[in-house]
Amino acid sequence: MLVMRAKQHLGERLLFYDRLDFSLLSVNPENRSTPMDAATSRTICIGTQHIGLIGLDIALNKAAAKQMTEAEAMDFLYRTVKKNNYIPTAMEEQYKIALFKEYARHRRGEPDEGEGLVVRIFGPGCVSCNGLQKLIIEVLADLEIAADIEQIHDPDEIGRAGILQTPALVINNKLKSCGLLPTRAQIEQWIREVDD
Repeated sequence: MLVMRAKQHLGERLLFYDRLDFSLLSVNPENRSTPMDAATSRTICIGTQHIGLIGLDIALNKAAAKQMTEAEAMDFLYRTVKKNNYIPTAMEEQYKIALFKEYARHRRGEPDEGEGLVVRIFGPGCVSCNGLQKLIIEVLADLEIAADIEQIHDPDEIGRAGILQTPALVINNKLKSCGLLPTRAQIEQWIREVDD
């Protein structure tokens, strides 16, 4: 039932991928930046929010290695991720759909963030962090580029991301600066690189 809802949410794009034989695709562990047994956080889009889930990479690799069906993978991913993360009861279906999408993306070998430009600013909410956010918004407005901008203030989330100094700027899951305010020219260059 949920697989059908997830397919409906994916729209026509999924109809093409339903015809693919996923057993012919190989999972390349070299595409992962962390070892398979490391409990890292991976960010996925649930509704309009980007949520970091601990252990998702491990679960995705295990599901792909076992070549699970879509329904099996969705249930396995949900159960595995729920062990290490808080999932509100009212959001269970949205999480399952998002995990289904992430599994399909993982099997196709697509990059983690396929929804466009995602800018994350890590810091305690200080003047420097707010100044960095303002500068990024100005640069994006000048370049006429849309982006999802998120400020992360939670010390645990900052630590899980491996950030040692703040403010830190991450663009599409790549750390661009840490501990210093980048110049406007640097930010423009980084955004242009990602946008090209």
